[in-house]
Amino acid sequence: MTLPLSGMLVLDLSRLLPGPMCSMHLHDMGARVIKVEDTGAGDYTRSLGMPKGFVSPAFHILNRGKESISLDLSTAEGHELLMKLVAKADILLESFRPGVMKKLGLAYEQLKAVNPRLVACSISGFGQTGPWADKAGHDMNYCATAGVLDQVGEAGGAPTLSNFQIADLAGGSLSAAMAILGGVVGRLNSQLNGGAGEGCYLDVSMTDCTFAHNVIPLATMNLMGKSLPRGQDMLTGARPCYGIYKTADDLYMAVGSLEQKFWNQVCDVLGHPEWQNRYWDMGAKADQLRSEVAAVFASQPQSHWREVFADTDCCVTPILSPQQAFEHPQLLAREMVQVLTTAQGQKIRCPAPAIQFGEQKHITDKPGPEQGEHTLSVLQELALAEADIQQLLSRGVIRQAGHEMATSTDNSNKKSSTPSTKETTV
Repeated sequence: MTLPLSGMLVLDLSRLLPGPMCSMHLHDMGARVIKVEDTGAGDYTRSLGMPKGFVSPAFHILNRGKESISLDLSTAEGHELLMKLVAKADILLESFRPGVMKKLGLAYEQLKAVNPRLVACSISGFGQTGPWADKAGHDMNYCATAGVLDQVGEAGGAPTLSNFQIADLAGGSLSAAMAILGGVVGRLNSQLNGGAGEGCYLDVSMTDCTFAHNVIPLATMNLMGKSLPRGQDMLTGARPCYGIYKTADDLYMAVGSLEQKFWNQVCDVLGHPEWQNRYWDMGAKADQLRSEVAAVFASQPQSHWREVFADTDCCVTPILSPQQAFEHPQLLAREMVQVLTTAQGQKIRCPAPAIQFGEQKHITDKPGPEQGEHTLSVLQELALAEADIQQLLSRGVIRQAGHEMATSTDNSNKKSSTPSTKETTV
């Protein structure tokens, strides 16, 4: 089947993690995504944590199959070129600090004047308004503010960081993608109902969206007047039927038998059917039961428990490393693993598109683009003459992959060439 966003053009001005992951989802739904990068550092996910001359695998994973055009938006010519692209686009995504788009002459009202159909989305840490709108932050700051980080960790211990960026991905990427799709559907509904088919502006705060998804602690807060300390809520350690248990080889098993029917099976497999009647144990009794369960799991290596629980449907699974996840038969059967080959011959294993439309999975095996790799081809689509393109190149208004910047132009020192953002690092 034709992918749902086929034929749509996304201009992605974002960098690092939340925005590029969002536009990757849109790309996987069929949209053409053009990364609009400055002529200085560009999307510095390319070089983040890497030796000079090497590109981070994270960049390729986040930007596979996209195009890149490099413009200096602080110049009148660069601004004009972007506006020509805006006139053709369906969606624009950005993640600058609040106010930067306005300084660049790219406020929503200015974009809307050029293209009333445009769905424009801003991803920021704290939103476009409020006393913290201008504060810098990263994923942990947004999770901390939303009350999420307080709940992550073991009972009696300090809050724990996750290598899964909750605010960036759930609060930023997925929430923005959902909002953008809503904006596109709203525009189409307007057209179907005889309206003008206008787009909209979307203000996505990673803190707001993370806060909105923090359901279980907030439910406890409403029931008891306050949230429970980390490690003491239903899903964080209060119930022995839902927890993590160490095995003899210092690996772990995840026991998620929340329902009593599953817990009863766990007890049978572990050889302790008498534990079935202790399903509702809480407090000191639960702590004692947890110790008894832990002792049994600690008596055998993970491989033993994997085999023992293999044919028992009771929500018990081994905790896998990322490397092991890539070899899991379920993920392989779902065609969730793909390999990108870079221009330098580097093989990068990464997840394939997670959402399948129809019977065939849409897989893009192209790696992330070089900075400005598609500058010339995109400008040629705008009907710019070759002589004009060369002049823009020589003056540093645009950048083409493999083309040295003009020595008279130092874009890295231009304040608005690389506007400040609030995105998290990878």
